[in-house]
This record gives sequence, C-alpha cells and structure tokens, in this order.
Amino acid sequence: MRPGNAPRVLRYCATRRIRQGFLPRRRCGHTVHRGNPFRIRTRMAEQDGDMPPVAVSSTYLLHPTPLGDILIVGTPDAVISCHPVYDDPGDDLAALTLALRAEPSPGATDAALQLAAQLDEYFAGNRTAFDVQLDWRLVRGFTRDALEAVTRIPFGETAGYGEVAVMAGRARAARAVGTACATTPFSIVVPVHRVIRADGSIGEYGGHPETKRFLLDLESNALERAQTGRAV
Repeated sequence: MRPGNAPRVLRYCATRRIRQGFLPRRRCGHTVHRGNPFRIRTRMAEQDGDMPPVAVSSTYLLHPTPLGDILIVGTPDAVISCHPVYDDPGDDLAALTLALRAEPSPGATDAALQLAAQLDEYFAGNRTAFDVQLDWRLVRGFTRDALEAVTRIPFGETAGYGEVAVMAGRARAARAVGTACATTPFSIVVPVHRVIRADGSIGEYGGHPETKRFLLDLESNALERAQTGRAV
C-alpha cells in the first residue's frame, strides 16, 4: 500500500448501538431506507430469520480511498463484507454484529490487507479485477447467482438488470437482480456499479449515485488511457 494510506483500525461498540435501539428486534413490514444497503438487508434478514445459525468470528479495518473510508470485514480465511462508509462506521458494525451474531473486533486478516492493497491499485487505475477470497455466507439463493453473474461484467463496461438476469439463468428476474445489487455485502470488488437501468441511466446506488458515477468514470478513464498508450 502507498505510504500514508494505511488502513485505520478503530474501536466501535456495536453492541451498545444495538442496545440503544439501532436495528429494532421487533418484526415489522419491510421499509425502504436511504443509507447503507447492507444495513437495510440486515434489517430484512433479521425480520425473516435469514441469518447465520452460528456466530462468526471476524475483524475489521477502515481503508482510506478517494471515495472516503471503505469498511473491510474479514474472517480468518476471506473477506465477508466490503463497502464505503457514508455515516458512522459504528452503525455499519452494529448491522454486521447482528448479521454475524458476533461483534467484529478491530484488526486485519491477510485477506483484508490483500483487498486493501488491491483497492489502492484499482483507484490508481492499475487494476481491472480483484483476486481475493470472498466469504459468501451472508448471501443466499438467487442473490448469490446474480452477484456472481455481475462479477463477469468486464471492467469499464456495463450491463442492464435484465442482461444480468439472463447471465444468472433467470431471464425474467431483473427485479431480483436489482435487489441483489442493492443489498450486496460486497461493493466494488463485486462490481454492482456496472449494472444500469434499461434506459441507460445509472440508478441510485443505495442513495449515492455520485459513488456509482465516480466508479464508472474511473474505469472508463482507465480504459481510455490504456488504449491511448497502446496506440502510441
């Protein structure tokens, strides 16, 4: 990683936030919220009982990028969550505490550090794909099929929700693809920012379309530089 761009490991009390009422435990109708999509998915999963059956040990770090801090959470063998932090990281950690049934502790696994280094290369325009082990335990059913299909969209290109549905084997599941993209625990490394609407507009990206535009422009510019270099 570049000097001065080391990950930050900070302490947040996720369990305190849960006790204070973040992520209510009562059952209620599903509500759409602006903010971190993974927190929304965790609310829905808790309501539906769709959570890991046993506690999962994990650690977390905050890695600085041009988008701001990215929260990387890893198990001993893989990365289990990666996404930009728009608000208080403690809120995101509270959501993960519920999802994993155990509070992530400060620290970094080899996989998390590897991803942090690859993110630096990506934002510098020197990496077009990520090579890090992902832990998919928080993703189930067609959601995983859709997200794995998204990983096959080439760097610098886009695909519509319907196209991804076909790639995932369910041609009429465009809406389900949208839900999968909106609730993925893996941002950037699973490039849901490359999935756009049928009319060509980029969509909301969890209430942060500016993030999606930044990533699409970054990849487009990197491709242009590469093509210019080959032409010289």
